Amino acid sequence: MMIVLRIGIFFTFIALLFLTQRFWFMSAWRLIAEITRPGLRNALQITWVCALIVFVLAFFDPLLGHVLDKVGGGKWIIAAARIWLVASIFAFLAVQLVHGAGWIYGLIASGASAPVNESRRNFFRYAGYIAGGIPIVAAIYGFAAGRLKYSVERVEVPIANLPKELDGFKIAQLSDIHIGDFMPREEVRRAVNIANDLKPDLAVVTGDFISSEFDPLGDCIAELSKLRAPLGTWGCNGNHEIYADAEGAAQQLFQQHGMKLLRQENVQLDWRGAKLNLIGVDYQRDRMTRGPAGPMLQGVELLISREHPNILLSHNPNSFHRAAEMGIELSLAGHTHGGQVKVEIVDHSFSPARLITDFVAGLYHLPMGKSSSGENGNGQKAALYVNRGLGTFGVPVRIVVLPEITLLTLRSA
Repeated sequence: MMIVLRIGIFFTFIALLFLTQRFWFMSAWRLIAEITRPGLRNALQITWVCALIVFVLAFFDPLLGHVLDKVGGGKWIIAAARIWLVASIFAFLAVQLVHGAGWIYGLIASGASAPVNESRRNFFRYAGYIAGGIPIVAAIYGFAAGRLKYSVERVEVPIANLPKELDGFKIAQLSDIHIGDFMPREEVRRAVNIANDLKPDLAVVTGDFISSEFDPLGDCIAELSKLRAPLGTWGCNGNHEIYADAEGAAQQLFQQHGMKLLRQENVQLDWRGAKLNLIGVDYQRDRMTRGPAGPMLQGVELLISREHPNILLSHNPNSFHRAAEMGIELSLAGHTHGGQVKVEIVDHSFSPARLITDFVAGLYHLPMGKSSSGENGNGQKAALYVNRGLGTFGVPVRIVVLPEITLLTLRSA
């Protein structure tokens, strides 16, 4: 059923994409055709056709072997095309909504035999211009400012049976760095400095250091090595380390810089006479990842402590169901970027991340130790925190969803 739903969403998106681009192309073409100077009109028509060709090439670049991605300035062309893609769809929907309201008003007016009111007709026309412009302005802002406007989230996490020595224990979490053209090294450094100012006891990074094999993994991990915490910096791989075939390289670079990347491993950390069990796993594959999807957290049962609190670093938040079932008190994840764009209408919001997970961003709870039959013997709650990430992927834009640096404080439940 889920596969059918995703296929339906995909073809709906393709149809919407075609209608949207056809609408904007033809609208601009008609405006250009009204220009009386032949030379200027022909030049603009040629330019507009070339822009369409570049847009199509940028959209299909992943299927063409990332040709543009390898050309100087190609990433900026792709970014501009993707920003336009997002903005144009929302602008199209906004314009059609206003036109629909105008059409309904016209029906009502004609049914009441009311005379045509030119001022109201102009109102709907200009309202359409404004409605269509808002998403475009928002996308430009999301690229120019929103994607680098870091937000510090301070979150208290209640943990069942937490030793009193660990009450108030602080964890700084970074995730989804995606270092590259749109997340330069100096911005990673700025995020690390902000995290250090929070004075954490432990620092963790939950995957996706890069977007592709062309990104500077070494630079990213060198900056992350400047994180300062008494119990050190620990991490796990994300899905983009799989895509870039960089899981082993990331592990080696962590080790070279005095950190530890946990890959189906655990370590017991001592803090003021108490212990906590830190577990890290590579990306837990699901149907959204290339390659075979196996059972979540396979083999992790042997890494779980029954005497000390467990913290799991797992990039994919969809592993939380299994983690809670196995009795892991706290899971830390990323992956979603919080959707990067969130649309809020009245008291409802929509995030693209909802298409891949129920755990989009923030703190979640599930019954701990709950079996597949639904039985829950201890009544305790497992916690998951999903970090919105630092960088971006696909479209270098953040609208409403700010990049995040998290400070989690453990509290006795």
